[in-house]
Amino acid sequence: MKLYEFAPAPNPRRVRMFIAEKGLKIPIEQVDLMTGQNRTPQFLAKNPSGGLPFMELDDGTFLAESVAICRYLESMHPEPRLMGLDPRDQAEVEMWNRRMELELFGPISRTLQNTHPMFKARMKQFPDYGEAQREAVKARLERMDRELEGRPFVAGDRFTIADITPFVAIEFGSTMGIVSIDPSLQRLTLWRQSIASRPSAKA
Repeated sequence: MKLYEFAPAPNPRRVRMFIAEKGLKIPIEQVDLMTGQNRTPQFLAKNPSGGLPFMELDDGTFLAESVAICRYLESMHPEPRLMGLDPRDQAEVEMWNRRMELELFGPISRTLQNTHPMFKARMKQFPDYGEAQREAVKARLERMDRELEGRPFVAGDRFTIADITPFVAIEFGSTMGIVSIDPSLQRLTLWRQSIASRPSAKA
């Protein structure tokens, strides 16, 4: 197997953290998003959507989309279980991971796309919409703080992919000036510190 990725981007980091939590050693090839290397015929032949990351499997086929890659790795290397222990738990983890994708990861991305200068030449920006998304991020972080009451992790008492997704989103959003966690959000702050202390967070 080989992972194709762009290290600064949040979705590749999500897969790297998952791989690190599994204790796997998978070769990585960097693909430069900033120069459009992912849009060259060579890479579009591997992943027609042009997105990163994607994985080359041992049979020479390619698998894209972060959660799909993680699900494949979970099935091939079940322990530690990061996507649920049984059907009910798997559904719970999926529910929370999906919420983190739609309600936090997504608004952070849309804020960036509609307000950051690097996207001006790439797409039509709607700055007012971007600022509205920034406010949505702030509100979702406040709600996340409330949701963490009485539990150490997003989906309950165990670390799962539902923690990886918001962590990489928050870290990326912080780097890009979109996320700033108010000190009053104590549960969220402690959760973030806990995830940041894991070896996988350095992957």
